[in-house]
This record gives sequence, C-alpha cells and structure tokens, in this order.
Amino acid sequence: MTRPDSTGERDGTGAAEATTTAGGRTVAGGRTAADGGTAAGVTAAGGGEVRATVDVDRSDAEYRAWLKEAVRKVQADANRSADTHLLRFPLPERWGIDLYLKDESTHPTGSLKHRLARSLFLYGLCNGWIRPGKPVIEASSGSTAVSEAYFAKLIGVPFIAVMPRTTSAEKCRLIEFHGGRCHFVDDSRKLYEESAGLAARTGGHYMDQFTYAERATDWRGNNNIAESIYQQLKLERYPEPAWIVATAGTGGTSATIARYVHYMQYDTRICVPDPENSCFFDGWTRNDPLACSELGSRIEGIGRPRMEPSFVPGAIDRMMKVPDAASIAAVRALERAIGRKAGGSTGTGLWSALKIVAEMVAAGHHGSVVTLLCDPGDRYLDKYYSDAWLGRQGLDIAPYTVTLDHFLADGVWPDSA
Repeated sequence: MTRPDSTGERDGTGAAEATTTAGGRTVAGGRTAADGGTAAGVTAAGGGEVRATVDVDRSDAEYRAWLKEAVRKVQADANRSADTHLLRFPLPERWGIDLYLKDESTHPTGSLKHRLARSLFLYGLCNGWIRPGKPVIEASSGSTAVSEAYFAKLIGVPFIAVMPRTTSAEKCRLIEFHGGRCHFVDDSRKLYEESAGLAARTGGHYMDQFTYAERATDWRGNNNIAESIYQQLKLERYPEPAWIVATAGTGGTSATIARYVHYMQYDTRICVPDPENSCFFDGWTRNDPLACSELGSRIEGIGRPRMEPSFVPGAIDRMMKVPDAASIAAVRALERAIGRKAGGSTGTGLWSALKIVAEMVAAGHHGSVVTLLCDPGDRYLDKYYSDAWLGRQGLDIAPYTVTLDHFLADGVWPDSA
C-alpha cells in the first residue's frame, strides 16, 4: 500500500520499509541520507518547520486472507454445535430439590475444554499471535490439548501439547488422532517453562490457557456456559439455581459463571471444589496468591500446583477440599445412577454438589443445584475405573461409597464427610 507522502518496499517478512520524502530527499526509516540522523524536516515557505511523517505499513493481504478463513472455520464449528444437554441426577421427589449435570462431554472433542479451546483460538487469532505454518503450543494435562489439537488441525497449523508423563494413554491417543504431538515432562511444575521455551525455539505461539482462559471467554453472554445453563433451566420448577458447582483447572469456567451470575444479578452462589495436591483451596482460604503445591493433582484436568492467573478468587462464594477417593467414589456412583461414565473432575464436582444438596435437605430448603459433567469416563478406564490403579495409589473409595449410598437412601450426610 503506497501513501501520498511515502513509498514502501516489502522485506522478507511482509513488513514495509518506512520511507518518507522531505523536500525532494528520500528519508529511510525516519533518518536523512545526508547525515544519518533523525529527519529534522524542511523549512516551509512561511518559515515554519514541516517534520516528515514516518510511516511503517505491515499490512499483508495473504496473511489477512488466511486469518479471515481461520476465524470463519472456528466460528463455523460453534455454529454447527448444538448446545450441550442438562441432565437430571435422580433424587427422591420428597426432598423438593433438583440436581443437574451440564453434560459437556457431548462437544466434538468430548469435554468442557472444547469451549475454552475455541475461545483461546479466536483470541490468539484475532490478536495476531497465531500465524500460518507456526506451531501452537499448550501446557495441558490432556483435555485442553485434545480440543486445541482439533482446532489447530481445523485451521491447518501444527500443535504440540506439553503434558505430564502421567497423562492417561487415551488422552494422548486422542491428541495424536487430531494431528497433535505429545511432549512429556516428568515434573508437572515445569510445564509452563518448557512450553514457553518450546515456543521460543520453534517460533510458535504458547497459548497459555492458565493465563488467558478467564479473559478469552465472553462472560457477559454470547452463549457461554453460564448463559446456556440459565436458558435451559427456564422451564424447570426452580429456574434460578441455589448453587452452581464448578471445579477449577485454569479457573476460567468458574470465573465465567461467577461473573455472569453477578452481571445478571442472580442470587445463585458459586462453589469451587478442589482436589488433593492442589493449591487453589489454600490460596483462597488464606488469601495467598503465592500458595503452591509440591505435588501434581491425580484428578486430571483440575487442581494446580500454583495460583493460576485465570483463577479469580474474589468472584466465588465457597470452596471445598475434596479427597481424591471421594471424587472417584462419586463418579462411580454417577454411573450407577444414570448409566454414564465420566472423568474424575466430574466426581469432584458431584461429591460437593451432593453435600450441598444434603445441607438443603437438612435445612428444609427447596431449589436446584447445577454441576458439570466435564468429560467422558472412557478416557480413564485405566485409572479411575481400575481397582488395580486405586490400589497402587493407596486410594480406598469404600467409605465414601457408603456415605453416598446412605445419603441417597435416607437423605442424611455424616458429619465426618
């Protein structure tokens, strides 16, 4: 693009070398050819100085055409996807309480993270961070990487997932199925450093879900998960839930739901359950942004060793620290109740939601509670549905199974649980 007061010639990157004209002299990059200094301008007929305009034009028609097509493809994916279902968990009618699970496993990549990945790709594309031919790199324990691999393949860029070596084999298979590559680290605390380093070495873009999750999603609406929940509850007997329970990996989902609730002036409260070996609960209860955990979470997809930038403590009302054995007992109880296997993070949320239901029953309150079915259980058959794995981990789910069975039968939750 040539402007009236400038000429430009593109270099190898598509950027235009800045040139200006001043009194018939060509000034490159704002410096005069005569003395190598900054262009001082010329004297106009009236005696005043007219300084040269420095103009750098980096517009690139080929890149913009690629960008438009990439954004169209990502938006079209959302347009093709029907909303996810809101499933009812069976509770005794006499309690006057309804418990729902927002079934995010029905997304094209099978998890809640499909929404996040779509938002992150749109955010990265529209900021000019994702470029044709350059890899997208993500630090992920699995489900986010599966979804991001899908979108990377959709727009035709390479994808590399930096993940703990303990990530389930099925998740690794799914990442590779969608054209991604798995890059393992032995220490989950090194995920961030290795991801940033890999991006620097390859010239790619580190997506950094843990920083950008809460800002990439439009929390005011635009069919985000919170707006969807309320729309689907409109014809239920308790359309405004007393509680929404959302576990935290990046913290983006709980932030989106909480912000939407506040923005729409609902009375719903937000509870975030946290698994073992995660610092979110300690950081929130102690108001400590530097809280950390020396070990990684056994419940894939949630719990972090540090307070992530996308976790917004001030937006939520309540947190629970849930034993891992309780999470696994709850997800197995879910299968007995509705015939569906789900991942461990769903169990963490369901345990907490049932505990809240128990409190409502004890207080004689009626209403509804919503939690999330985050991803399908077939990704974890060798972990949460394997008694041999439980034994190796030293996890005894029997006492928690008894707690759930007794509660669902008589409505009483033991004080010790």
